[in-house]
Amino acid sequence: MKRILLHICCAPCACYPVDVLKKEGFEVFGLFYNPNIHPYTEFSKRLEAVRKFEEIEGIKIIYMENYPLEKWLRAVVFREERPIRCQVCYSMRFEMAASVARKGKFDFFTSTLFYSKFQNHEVMKMCAESAAKKFGVGFFYRDFREGWKEGIEKSKRYNLYRQQYCGCIYSEKERYYKKSIK
Repeated sequence: MKRILLHICCAPCACYPVDVLKKEGFEVFGLFYNPNIHPYTEFSKRLEAVRKFEEIEGIKIIYMENYPLEKWLRAVVFREERPIRCQVCYSMRFEMAASVARKGKFDFFTSTLFYSKFQNHEVMKMCAESAAKKFGVGFFYRDFREGWKEGIEKSKRYNLYRQQYCGCIYSEKERYYKKSIK
């Protein structure tokens, strides 16, 4: 059985990919590493939701709980353009996933970010392939967006915390600022 490390941005986004990967015969392990999430209270809510998901699904998850927000901020603070900022963020998380996958002798890594309709899949794929090459581990690409509704329904059945923005301070601003301008 092939082992795959699934970077998990949040529990709701993991629902559909975990099902698909299990059905395809993978032994699925999770990785929670998200230095972009702001504020810390949001990080904590997502972390607890992933712990709940882990218990319900019975999968093993590796937690990077040290909340390295400062590292993320140093990497993105002067990247005012959204595509560049997001690319830096994807790269940070995929490089961590690839590094952990290599150390853990996983066959592949992938991410729940490929479930999101709001992320740039081409840029993410490029970043993940780069991380795979850098760390000498396989990257498994799957466009999980087809299961968007199914994943939402499952996360509601599990009563998982469902966030309203990607997690970073910039997306939080965009979420509220657009509303206040109108």
